[in-house]
Amino acid sequence: MRTRLTAIALAACAALAAVPALAAPDIRMSTTTSTENSGLLKVLLPAYEARCQCKVRVIAVGTGKALELGRNGDVDVVLVHARPAEDKFVADGSGVNRRDVMYNDFILVGPTGDPAGVKGAKDVVAAMKTIEASGNPFISRGDNSGTDQMEKAYWKEADIRPKGAWYVSAGLGMGEVLTMAAEKRAYTLTDRATFAAYRAKTGLAILVEGDPRMFNPYGIIAVSPQRFPGVNHAGAMDLIDWITSSEGQRGIAEFKVDGEQMFFPNAR
Repeated sequence: MRTRLTAIALAACAALAAVPALAAPDIRMSTTTSTENSGLLKVLLPAYEARCQCKVRVIAVGTGKALELGRNGDVDVVLVHARPAEDKFVADGSGVNRRDVMYNDFILVGPTGDPAGVKGAKDVVAAMKTIEASGNPFISRGDNSGTDQMEKAYWKEADIRPKGAWYVSAGLGMGEVLTMAAEKRAYTLTDRATFAAYRAKTGLAILVEGDPRMFNPYGIIAVSPQRFPGVNHAGAMDLIDWITSSEGQRGIAEFKVDGEQMFFPNAR
């Protein structure tokens, strides 16, 4: 009898061991196209997903749309790069626990022949004035992304309202805009990481860089569980904690395109 009970107990233990552990709920993250187009997330997220035994469902759109998805409670966390818009997102009660993640920079790119003659300029606003005066084509994201918001700030500082046949507001992601700029031999503003991923495809050249106004910081924000009780706040905070941890920050620092570091971690 005792032998039979022992066998039953062992069989029960074996059956329990065969049942897989319940996976953590998926995490929905909206983010700017630069983190996706550059290839960063394809490298970074698998390490986190293996740790959490969950899936991060990424929606890569412009920063404006990414924040709108958070404002509607359609995602759990946002990773974006437009600090004034991020601060407003938190101030209006849509997001909580914003943290710095990393930074890189914007660059002004265009055809290698540089018909407007801006190559080597250190003042991005002056360079954009020169492009406008030359009438050479300029392709704008036109999608309220972080890049688009920064470009509009430069035009405002230049006291220019860009319009006319030379200025195209594409309403597209960064990769598509770079492709369009190559086709039209046009100028555009881009983040450095996406440009690096598309450089070989487009043949565009970096013409203006290094202006302090081209600094490009990224932040990660959990969508407010008070406003949207149905969001996966625990998952959002776990992802935020990981991406700002030494492991996550090391993964960001180690991500390179053609041997060049694309993002610089700055979580505090």
